[in-house]
Amino acid sequence: MTPADFAGAWQYALRRLEKETSPRLTYHSVAHTRDDVVPAAARLAALENVAGEELNLLLTAAWYHDLGFVKNSAADHEAVAVRIAAQVLPRYGLSPGQIRVIKGLIMVTHIPQSPATRLEQILADADLDSLGRDDFWSLNQALRAERATLGKSTTDESWYSSQLAFLQAHNYFTASATKLRAAGKQRNIEGMIKLLEQYR
Repeated sequence: MTPADFAGAWQYALRRLEKETSPRLTYHSVAHTRDDVVPAAARLAALENVAGEELNLLLTAAWYHDLGFVKNSAADHEAVAVRIAAQVLPRYGLSPGQIRVIKGLIMVTHIPQSPATRLEQILADADLDSLGRDDFWSLNQALRAERATLGKSTTDESWYSSQLAFLQAHNYFTASATKLRAAGKQRNIEGMIKLLEQYR
């Protein structure tokens, strides 16, 4: 049996994200997957001692998790990504069992997240890694701009209130993400509270 061509599968996802993602998607862009979620997943996997096939499955799911945006910018983009993965990944030698794991991983990035396995916890944390980083603010503005282009614009107070509620309700699932990002997320929460005071 020929080993799965994981690198080829990742290149397929990258090519489609580069060519087909709408420029209106200022947050869910190719950079979100390539420069944010995939590196975060790899970093957390190393800290959580995930390697070998499990690592390859995790990274494949990271590459495909937002691929649904090439066809659909609506709330069900994870389900679209799962369908694309199911159609494409057999070409790269992935087994039905491997694809089943990847589909579960993709679906766990849907908000609210509810991961059941260690790999799912890692990908859920990687997808929201930015909540605890210093670039949270620029990425948050990119998300707001994206939602506005999709007809979901809000007032400053409404936006920051919803973002504060999201930050306060969120918890990282893995010990590694908590250690890396919880303190930064708390700083971002405090910054959001101060920002909201200007509008109240």
